[in-house]
Amino acid sequence: MNHGYDLAAVHLDRPSVVTIGVFDGVHRGHQHLIRRLVAEARRTDRLAVVLTFFPHPDVVLRGLSGRYYLTTPDQRAELMGELGVDHVITLPFNEDFRQIRAGVFVDMMRDHLRLESLWVGADFAMGYKREGNIGFLRAQGADKGFALETIALVGEDGTHTFSSTAIREALLRGDVEIAQSLLGRPYGVSGEVVHGDHRGRTIGFPTANIAVWEEQVVPANGVYAGWATLDGERYMAATNVGLRPTFAGQELRVEAYLLDFDRDIYGKTLSFSFEQRLRPEKKFSGIDELIAQIRSDAESARSILQTSLRP
Repeated sequence: MNHGYDLAAVHLDRPSVVTIGVFDGVHRGHQHLIRRLVAEARRTDRLAVVLTFFPHPDVVLRGLSGRYYLTTPDQRAELMGELGVDHVITLPFNEDFRQIRAGVFVDMMRDHLRLESLWVGADFAMGYKREGNIGFLRAQGADKGFALETIALVGEDGTHTFSSTAIREALLRGDVEIAQSLLGRPYGVSGEVVHGDHRGRTIGFPTANIAVWEEQVVPANGVYAGWATLDGERYMAATNVGLRPTFAGQELRVEAYLLDFDRDIYGKTLSFSFEQRLRPEKKFSGIDELIAQIRSDAESARSILQTSLRP
């Protein structure tokens, strides 16, 4: 899979089947669409291409800030590559892009992607003032020689509709199991392991402080059972998301306690998948109570994750 950020730099050697969208999270609806697109591309000896955007149009048009994304641009492209997409092109959604006329953008896709089939949602529109609606694109296709397919972000049963918004809402409630059912995989974050306050080591539970991208959604504050992945190896973990109120913390942190693990991993990239919420965050009366709770959380996480390994 090739991932680029400049449509003008792409010159495909074969015709393509193209879809356009944000695809944040690459949830089950996205997956179903992309698998169909890839199958059509393979059947007709064409390339499967996804055009997507960063920043998210919602962020730009609504002036949003803070944690909004379910995936980084690279994570999104990697997930699409695993589904068989040949080329992912992440376009900058900015004021210049918003001013491009729909017909001009169609010509760009024909010139650089050798567009032969365009797949979009039934309410899709693109270009200056959203002039490139379905009627416009159908007329362009008839005039310029490409087919237009309208699709819906439904799952394999063809009925259940999925949305990135519903996943964000579930995560903000701490309902990582609902998020997993919509994504088709556990929700995960990753980042460099950075130095924190080193309190965990002093009380016998050293944690890995994960520097999660500041614009990515993290689940509601609390403790979660999940899998930590480091250098291709998986470890059971209990991970705290929150402010550490027992220590009057002010900064949101994601801190993973890897079970049966004791190595210096500062500077390495650690990923964590949220499998199940164990409890909300709480303030403890003292260190002894905190230690007892961490020990209980670790054993709960072990039990949950060992169960998930059973046939």
